[in-house]
Amino acid sequence: MRVLGIDPGYAIVGFGFIDKVGHKLTPVQYGAIQTEAHTPPEQRLLQVYESAGALMDKYKPDTVGVEKLFFNRNVTTAFDVAQARGAIILAAAQRGLPIGEYTPLQVKQAVVGYGKAEKKQVQEMVKMFLKLSAVPKPDDVADALAVAICHAHSVVLTQKTNEVNRS
Repeated sequence: MRVLGIDPGYAIVGFGFIDKVGHKLTPVQYGAIQTEAHTPPEQRLLQVYESAGALMDKYKPDTVGVEKLFFNRNVTTAFDVAQARGAIILAAAQRGLPIGEYTPLQVKQAVVGYGKAEKKQVQEMVKMFLKLSAVPKPDDVADALAVAICHAHSVVLTQKTNEVNRS
């Protein structure tokens, strides 16, 4: 199963593709979609949408995990990120990809085992799980890989639960 994890953003969208075979997780490709600060908003959203779609077309994920938004301060930033997140979800939906959404707490719980883990702990666990030589940069990329790991584990559980419920 190929999983795409997304850490949505407006200036930087982290992405990470991993393959899950049995209990083994293998990184396929990861990086960031970046938009320029003084570009018109509609052009930035178009860039996020088209770039996300192109990545999905190239790496062909079976499913997509996206981090839910959590903002407690800057409402303007929250709106911008929410729009970019919507563009990414639209790109996945147009390709018929199932989407899982996770709060930062759920991602930390899945990757570290503790929902209030520090960012550094999450990054180190991503590095360990995927046997990477270094923590991916920028932070948004490591966060996207953490979402992919969380989603890879959750999808299997959801599938098993659905099988039991159908029986």
